[in-house]
Amino acid sequence: MQFSEIEARAVEKHGREALEDRLSPVVSAAEVEAIPADRFLSEATKVIFQAGFSWSLIDKKWPNFEAAFEGFDVHRWSMMGEEDLDRLLKTDGIVRNAGKLLSVGKNALYFRDIITEHGSVGAFFASWKSEDFFENLSAMQKRTNRLGAKTGQIFLRRMGVESVVLSNDVVNALIGAGIVARAPTAKKDLASVQAALNDWREESGRSLSQISQILALSV
Repeated sequence: MQFSEIEARAVEKHGREALEDRLSPVVSAAEVEAIPADRFLSEATKVIFQAGFSWSLIDKKWPNFEAAFEGFDVHRWSMMGEEDLDRLLKTDGIVRNAGKLLSVGKNALYFRDIITEHGSVGAFFASWKSEDFFENLSAMQKRTNRLGAKTGQIFLRRMGVESVVLSNDVVNALIGAGIVARAPTAKKDLASVQAALNDWREESGRSLSQISQILALSV
């Protein structure tokens, strides 16, 4: 199926102007590269805490999280210890979930290693190629904590990285387009989705993020 057909459905449902207003702005590689490492750790943590909670509740509490985690410095939290967890579990104004709190230290270690390997966290994510999205996503999810499934996808979207969020609507659109028969989790299905996305990106000139959103808005 041509992407123009999918986009036409989304336009029919929402109107051209309203559709365009709902799409994520295109973020350049230079802009992603310039994002400080602490902002990657902060947003990863926010997404993790929002999973299973009210997003608005976490948003309201977020200044308290920023204070409790002292700005989310990657090198400081890569050395997170038991005393840090004990303090956080007694801190008012945040969600005191031990497993999610511990994810900060684990993900800080990942981002610290990325800095060692690639110079900066931003440079690493800015280097991602859209045609390798699911391969890169899988590698990230294997090395991080609690950034699997849609949580990791939403994190990347918020950081401006070209990304696909496999929401129920996106999956239904992919099924309707004949790309997959079910939610894509197997490597073969993900490869089929990647191939379709590559074709649609070339056809439309849009980013993966916008293609993903248009898919969701077409059903």
